[in-house]
Amino acid sequence: MEVFYNAVSGVLIILIMIALGFVLARNDWFDGKMTSMIARLVTQVALPAYMISTIMEKFTAKKLLTTLPDLFFPIVSMLSLYIVSIFVVKFAKIPKMHSGLFMSMFSNSNTVFVGLPVNMALFGKSSLPFVLVYYMANTTFFWTLGVYLIQKDGKGEASFNWKQTLKKVFSPPLLGFMVSVVLVLMHVTLPDFLMQDFNYIGNLTIPLSMIFIGISINSVDLTNVHFDRSNFLILFGRFMLAPIIMSLLVIPTPMPVMMKQVFIMQSAMPIMTNAPVVSRLYHADSEYASIMVAETTLLSLIMIPVLMVLVEKL
Repeated sequence: MEVFYNAVSGVLIILIMIALGFVLARNDWFDGKMTSMIARLVTQVALPAYMISTIMEKFTAKKLLTTLPDLFFPIVSMLSLYIVSIFVVKFAKIPKMHSGLFMSMFSNSNTVFVGLPVNMALFGKSSLPFVLVYYMANTTFFWTLGVYLIQKDGKGEASFNWKQTLKKVFSPPLLGFMVSVVLVLMHVTLPDFLMQDFNYIGNLTIPLSMIFIGISINSVDLTNVHFDRSNFLILFGRFMLAPIIMSLLVIPTPMPVMMKQVFIMQSAMPIMTNAPVVSRLYHADSEYASIMVAETTLLSLIMIPVLMVLVEKL
């Protein structure tokens, strides 16, 4: 019972911030330009600073070197989900106009705007390296295969642009992670005033991420939210199949219990908020993607406490 209470408490912390963003957006505090600014502020400024301050303060070179090889597990998990999604599309007769988007959403999770604050609330700062290992795999997978699959649904011919892909993969959050890892491995110590700045700026990450999710939910016409075969299958993939696959991969291993817990939680996060943006860019069905982001984000508020109780038993 105590485990469930702690899980619910962690989710309520997040839910209150999401509700704040929703209420403010409902009262016209944000326009499209400001919403984009918040997303850029989180991903390009606050999150890189958060990674540098936390990793350099909390982790040693030895701990990081033992953590990075476990990148293997999220990669295998996402590839497994992708392979399963191919058969699901075929046998469930997902419409061709949604097939690539379906596979991308089925396979990828929201590891930053939802996954990061959820894990911070549930496990504390010591979970950050594990969150970031999953993030590295997830962001690479989405901006390569995931984007290619979405392009296939669009009006143009699907192509692969290495320059654009590398720019998306090596995003400011990942670069912040890489810089901090290099500094720790080289035993470099930054001046106190810089670390204080990184701390202050980095502390914007979680509240702004949650406010952004609240704004995003408000922007979706909830009257369009419905549940058909395609929607149910994506929900099944995100909240049932993904954590099952990850559990089968990590539970038999000797990796730290917290890493197992974080990987399982990260695998079961909602759909990436980038999916509607990429869909709109390549003339795929961005409304379908937006509805699924809203549905999975809302349902995650129920599924996260349940999943947390289960992973606490590891």
